Amino acid sequence: MKQTKYTMSGGIAFSEEKDLEKLSDYAKKGWILDCFALFGYRLKKAEPQEIQYSMDFQPEADEEYFMYFEEAGWSHVCSVGNQIHIFSASMGIKPIYSDKATTIERYEREKKQMGKAALITLTISVVFLLFNLMSSYGWLPTVIGNISEILLIISIIILVFPGLPYLSYLHKLNKLRKF
Repeated sequence: MKQTKYTMSGGIAFSEEKDLEKLSDYAKKGWILDCFALFGYRLKKAEPQEIQYSMDFQPEADEEYFMYFEEAGWSHVCSVGNQIHIFSASMGIKPIYSDKATTIERYEREKKQMGKAALITLTISVVFLLFNLMSSYGWLPTVIGNISEILLIISIIILVFPGLPYLSYLHKLNKLRKF
């Protein structure tokens, strides 16, 4: 029998809660989160456990950061890029983000990070669009227009990765602030 299993993520910005719930359900069946994988998570076979998972975003997390969670009853499971961290705890342990203020603070951090990346990519896309337009009007050689058109398409595709999460966090923040 296989000792590892892969499960897809719905996208951290879009379905974080569902992903973490799904990982808890897998743990009950004996599949414990091992690490992040491309577009998802790798699980390892173990004894079934009643555990909950929580995710946090903290750039350049240090030892003190991880000790804070450990003292609250949460064990570090895995991280990706020393930015996104998943913790596990027994059922009944108080969630990491248990109030509206800390949840808003967390989403603000994530929105800001995604916003920076989206803004850079959007700016690059606009520059390629301008080059393409200038080439269309004969102000730049046609070859520059052709190259900028290809680069524009690529940059717009790349813009989706920070742009959509940015919009998702913006939507979550608006919902939280209404209530």
